[in-house]
Amino acid sequence: MEAVNSSSSISELDDISRLLDRPRLNIERKRSFDERSFSEMGIFETVNSPGGRSGLETPVSSDRNSFEPHPMVAEAWDALRRSLVYLRGQPVGTVAAYDHASEEVLNYDQVFVRDFVPSALAFLMNGEPDIVKNFLLKTIQIQGREKKIDRFKLGEGAMPASFKILHDPIKKTDTVIADFGESAIGRVAPVESGFWWIVLLRAYTKSTGDTSLADTTECQKGMRLILSLCLSEGFDTFPTLLCADGCSMVDRRMGVYGYPIEIQALFFMALRSAMSMLKHDTEGKEFMERIVKRLHALSFHMRSYFWLDFQQLNDIYRYKTEEYSHTAVNKFNVIPDSIPEWVFDFMPLRGGYFIGNVSPARMDFRWFALGNCVAILGSLATPEQSAAIMDLIEERWEELVGEMPVKICHPAIESHEWRIVTGCDPKNTRWSYHNGGSWPVLLWLLTAACIKTGRPQIAKRAIDLTEARLLKDGWPEYYDGKSGRFIGKQARKFQTWSIAGYLVAKMLLEDPSHLGMISLEEDKQIKPVIKRSYSWTC
Repeated sequence: MEAVNSSSSISELDDISRLLDRPRLNIERKRSFDERSFSEMGIFETVNSPGGRSGLETPVSSDRNSFEPHPMVAEAWDALRRSLVYLRGQPVGTVAAYDHASEEVLNYDQVFVRDFVPSALAFLMNGEPDIVKNFLLKTIQIQGREKKIDRFKLGEGAMPASFKILHDPIKKTDTVIADFGESAIGRVAPVESGFWWIVLLRAYTKSTGDTSLADTTECQKGMRLILSLCLSEGFDTFPTLLCADGCSMVDRRMGVYGYPIEIQALFFMALRSAMSMLKHDTEGKEFMERIVKRLHALSFHMRSYFWLDFQQLNDIYRYKTEEYSHTAVNKFNVIPDSIPEWVFDFMPLRGGYFIGNVSPARMDFRWFALGNCVAILGSLATPEQSAAIMDLIEERWEELVGEMPVKICHPAIESHEWRIVTGCDPKNTRWSYHNGGSWPVLLWLLTAACIKTGRPQIAKRAIDLTEARLLKDGWPEYYDGKSGRFIGKQARKFQTWSIAGYLVAKMLLEDPSHLGMISLEEDKQIKPVIKRSYSWTC
């Protein structure tokens, strides 16, 4: 792996130490769930706000309320702590996996921005915020480096996909090596890393009440650089972000190029998170104005054109084509014959979801779990749409959850379509990996969405399925098969985000007040979807 200005210095450590000494403020978190649903299940009688947690070796939330701790919880915490990565004695993240039985390490020994998010949430919920603070500061320092792939210089605001620490026991030095996509498969920059960083900064602020970190010059500048990248003007006619294949969790060629739902939902959530943390100075106010305009356009676009339910599917089925003018109904000139056969049987009368992608003459009707769950948490989905997404999960449980939560997407692509879309990718064969595989890490997102929509019983059902096998199978990265029955053919064991995802799901269900750090309430200023007499033409 090639290092780009990658050596960490004593001054960098001093910067972290200096910022760790900031005072904390006590801010009560808002609750955004339906307590009655939990009371009916007998999960708790009252919800207590966590505070004053200081335990560093044992989970403190397992004895709260009426929960009996599952034997897996202690095992999970031990496994999570073994994955910690240290820089000069301070924890700064967790490795992707520590499967010692695997012959090839590849990049699983690195700290990935996206992978660390559930680990960070687990530590925050357990009253251990220092590692999260260290991670946020180290990654924002890495962002400031010059970034080049071959002879091309990346945008100043680009965040790394991952980094690793090289220890030299002789010189007693630590070196940080970052990857901005130059070493990744396909050489694609991780678009979502900056969004996850902003979301995690807000989670840290909400959990601890410490606004001083977000107020630092480093974090304010980091947010503005990220926002500058995604709010820059160009040839776009849509408010969504145009992306390459492989720029997110689905980091291999899977036909998600264009405007993937995962990126749009994270983009929306990051914009709203940044709004709550930007300072009201001259620079901050300028970005706030740009954010507000983009949020209004983005919410309308996503709720209008990405949303699919039975009625909308019927409307698309009856579309006329080759319409020209502002009165066009089929605004993207989608050919009804391009609607895949499976979606007619998949779509129930009750339920709906945000489809995978929308662009001129193309609609990707696949279900993607991460994008839809983030849409609920960030309130990109309206309350009615959020309820419809949960209805769909209940109605199509076998397809979307199966025997091991949760399907990353549905359905799998196969045969000739697989050859064309994936380029004959041997890792993304049907019902495997990103092509319809089941990923335990998504359990925390499903659980959070369930709590926000007042459906904790769905999360409980999914967690029960997970507890039946995940520990016994060695915490695999993913599962294969139409129902998620088999451990993935190339899945790493002791995958850190599978471990952390389970812990976060358990702690959320046990103490739903944690939801406030990762959930945003609906913005009443964003207007609901209305029928307009004008539109974009494609």
